[in-house]
Amino acid sequence: DSAVTSPSVVFENIERCSPTFLQMLLENISGLTTDADFTLEMIPEINVAVATFIKSVDTKEIVKKCSQHKRVREFKMTVRLLELTQSIKAENLPDSVSTDYLAVYFESTRNGGGPVSDVQLFPEENSAIITFCDHKGKI
Repeated sequence: DSAVTSPSVVFENIERCSPTFLQMLLENISGLTTDADFTLEMIPEINVAVATFIKSVDTKEIVKKCSQHKRVREFKMTVRLLELTQSIKAENLPDSVSTDYLAVYFESTRNGGGPVSDVQLFPEENSAIITFCDHKGKI
């Protein structure tokens, strides 16, 4: 659905940025506040951070503002929308977990889930790929 824009923005090349620096920078650029308006998840293994906006904002405009910002450019970071996905990977699953259990768990609206179309179990990795019927139903 091209009319739906991701509520999340990815910051790449963040090796020189602390979480506090990135939070303050995003607050300064967006005029929003951490926790009340957005969350920030650092993923140091792949040198990125993901800001997810809790309130409805124009994430395309935020990407544009961030990309043009002096500090973002000085730090050679790139900023883009996080692609919408219909699949997630669940890790560290118990050995005895079944595909049916995972489907029911991830279909729970109480947990933020939605209709599941497929579950692929990888017992050797204790993981699974859960595919939802659309990108809205993911935790």
